[in-house]
Amino acid sequence: MTSTLSVFSFALAVLFASTLYGDQRPAKPNVLLLLTDDLGWQDVKCYDIDEPSPTETPNIDSLAQRGVMFWQGYSPTPVCASSRCAIMSGNHAARSRKTSVVGGAPPHPLRTDSTMMDPWQSGRMPAEEITLPKVLRENGYVTGHSGKWHMAIQHHAFPQPIDQGFDFSRANRGSRSSMEDRLTGFATTAPNDPFRLDENGYPFHQTNEDAFDFLRENKDKPFFLYYATWLVHAPIHTRSEAHLDKYAERIGIAPAKVPGRETPGYVNPFYCAMVQELDYYVGQVFDYLDTTEDPRWPGHMLSENTFIIFSSDNGGMEGSPKERYTENFPLDRGKISAMEGGTRVPLIVTGPGIPAGVQTDVMANGLDFYPTILAMTGTQVPEGKQFDGCDLTPLLLGDPTDPSEVKQIDGSVRDTMMWHYPHGAAMESTIRVGDYKLIRNYDHVGHPHTQPLELYRLYETVDGKQTRVDIEEANNLTDSMPEKTEALNDRLTEILTEMDAAAPYYNPTTAADLPGKDQVCRVIKHTVRDDSAVFRYRENGAKVVAADLIFTRNGGERYEEWFREPARLLPNSRVEAAIPDGATHYVLNVIDENNFLVSYPPVKRSRTGYTSTAIKVEPPQ
Repeated sequence: MTSTLSVFSFALAVLFASTLYGDQRPAKPNVLLLLTDDLGWQDVKCYDIDEPSPTETPNIDSLAQRGVMFWQGYSPTPVCASSRCAIMSGNHAARSRKTSVVGGAPPHPLRTDSTMMDPWQSGRMPAEEITLPKVLRENGYVTGHSGKWHMAIQHHAFPQPIDQGFDFSRANRGSRSSMEDRLTGFATTAPNDPFRLDENGYPFHQTNEDAFDFLRENKDKPFFLYYATWLVHAPIHTRSEAHLDKYAERIGIAPAKVPGRETPGYVNPFYCAMVQELDYYVGQVFDYLDTTEDPRWPGHMLSENTFIIFSSDNGGMEGSPKERYTENFPLDRGKISAMEGGTRVPLIVTGPGIPAGVQTDVMANGLDFYPTILAMTGTQVPEGKQFDGCDLTPLLLGDPTDPSEVKQIDGSVRDTMMWHYPHGAAMESTIRVGDYKLIRNYDHVGHPHTQPLELYRLYETVDGKQTRVDIEEANNLTDSMPEKTEALNDRLTEILTEMDAAAPYYNPTTAADLPGKDQVCRVIKHTVRDDSAVFRYRENGAKVVAADLIFTRNGGERYEEWFREPARLLPNSRVEAAIPDGATHYVLNVIDENNFLVSYPPVKRSRTGYTSTAIKVEPPQ
């Protein structure tokens, strides 16, 4: 939680900066949170190590020279929706049970041959959440959003930005809207071309224009702008034929022959052009702040009293089944994995009082943005609000290379971060403590090449100086360091337990020969009594240890969304669950001691959702 001391210290630093520029600096600085989409750690030129990227990012590189550049910046999760919810709420994804992209569905096997199934996760951030823009608005800030939202079950489902504390919101995809054929139909200079090329040869991008509209309309007020770019997420295309041709020639790949996902390296000229265009558009925003006089501080530019946080929602998406997008090497894997390539992201912070041209190895996380922005703006922490991140202002205003400046609420120095992604093909939880990182693989039974635990030493720290060891996560140390492995695994369990995190379940219908599969229970009866559902089950060797009612209030509707309520285990092999008000359909989940999940009735997905096999709530007679 942001402490009163850190807010006070920050105020002193801003006061000191004011003496350098005059004593009329506005008390409330502006904040621009610029969150890119799927931008990898190695996509940005200033982060090049080992094999350099062919992409050009002069504006982002210049931003890094104006502030603090984090070499160990992380996203809250390895996918977009859960990271965005974590940033806006300050809550770890595991705690909020918003751990992946869509969510809001009954647990079920993704494929008939899946050995495990994802746990239930929320489809969205709760509408009543005390979000960052809500708190800033209470402190006199005008709050704006431009670009991607994706904090609900679908892009346009409830709640939307206006519901979560934003005064201004636009979500036009601009030039990122799909092309019928990415090899033809490029933008031109024709006046009637909706994506007409500007004087520098870049397509008109409405998302950027929406951000400018907010800045122009509100530059005379303290503002918070959350600019969430659609770049560089799929679809992978560019409307600039010149940019495509440039990168096709540079990397030697014909646009019609982009290699498949398993081909390593930077081999996609479309993606390279997208990164360059991202850099150009955000550079226009930086230029606007640099060249526009601050109405609240005559004689000074907006940039002199604006904090900029530049980052990405997750690591680079390496590709689709059809083609390679980008290269995260030397980091392992990418988006949809909690390995380094899926969670390590560019992170640059600039603003008044923050030293320029500093590179740091201190760990930081998108969960830190909420408490840090509150401290930057002198905004009090709402009563009862707890954060899973840390206030970075003591680090940014002190010595940005000193990890002891990042402290937990109890005053201890933070040396631990945890990620929880019990989904898809990954099904991982990971923890980093100091130089070491542990990976817990949930889906390892029956997979001889997957170990339950992996341990890697990313760095070696001696006298405060870090030396790179194995950021590739290539040398598994579990056999040579069993005590370290056990200690980190215990710590991971402790954190997950405190957050009441949900782990994946075994699939009782899989064809795989899993231990305990022949011992799962069978639900044999269902009745309704006094607004409660009562189920009877028969054990078959494995003890039932938990049960949940999974229900929806809008079954069959466009944005059908399912929620979870714990059910009660009763004597004589019974389960009871209150039927929530407004529920239209429900299913029962029963979990046994071997972590198999049985659904009653069995869950089946159709075009309209999951109600075709669910129990329908009958109106009272």
